Amino acid sequence: MLNKSNGRVLIIAGSDSGGGAGIQADIKTVTALGGYAMTAITALTAQNTLGVDAIFDVDADFVGRQMQCVLSDLGADCIKIGMLNKPDVVDVVTDVLEKQAPTIPLVLDPVMIAKGGASLLTAKAIDHLIQKLVPLAHVMTPNIPEAEILAGMEWDEKADEGGFKIAEQLLTLGPDAVLLKGGHLHGPEVKDRLFLKTGEMTEYSSPRFDTVNTHGTGCTLASAIACGIAQGLDLEAAVSRARQYVIEAIRTAPGYGHGHGPLNHGHTVAEMKTPD
Repeated sequence: MLNKSNGRVLIIAGSDSGGGAGIQADIKTVTALGGYAMTAITALTAQNTLGVDAIFDVDADFVGRQMQCVLSDLGADCIKIGMLNKPDVVDVVTDVLEKQAPTIPLVLDPVMIAKGGASLLTAKAIDHLIQKLVPLAHVMTPNIPEAEILAGMEWDEKADEGGFKIAEQLLTLGPDAVLLKGGHLHGPEVKDRLFLKTGEMTEYSSPRFDTVNTHGTGCTLASAIACGIAQGLDLEAAVSRARQYVIEAIRTAPGYGHGHGPLNHGHTVAEMKTPD
């Protein structure tokens, strides 16, 4: 049973003017799942389904100020982090979390590259992310390219079937769990694997859709997981429900734009199939 009064999610991420990813997707997702979304915006992007045209940085101190205002008054039951484009933003976010939210579960989506290929995180910012934020994460949700960057190794799917070695390397960085997303791999099914620091692994599998309407899937999944945790679900159940939400959002995508289209964030929990 979900505790609907206990679903406050603070989202720290960039804005997507096209509405498919970033803060816009995060707010829609948390709202659709019955939670309460709050934000600290790290950057503004001018983008659409065809790609990112420009990025306007938000001052790092102001990012921290947004977090402080939310945490000191409204509080949070889970925190989700997405796009952090600069080292000083990573530093400020880490500082505020350690001082004001040391016990609040953190879902870290290490956003590095936009769907259209644009880089969203500098090399120095990646180093700061690995050193400072990754060790604070309750769960980290990288796709394969992000996992390879963070782990400092390429994933040879034949030699490391299931991603156990790369997941083990990611866990040495300090998170409690890693959800290794399989959307970039090939095959009729998408297999995501949740690796816990305790050594347990849970595999989630679903049919692969032949569609270009996948913009914002990573943001959406991480925010849906954060919402589930905020509402009292354990991590495995939160991931299961989040995947069901994303699957339905892809299946019913509206088909907007001429590139990688957005998902249908507007469907609700009641419209979803019950997770296995």
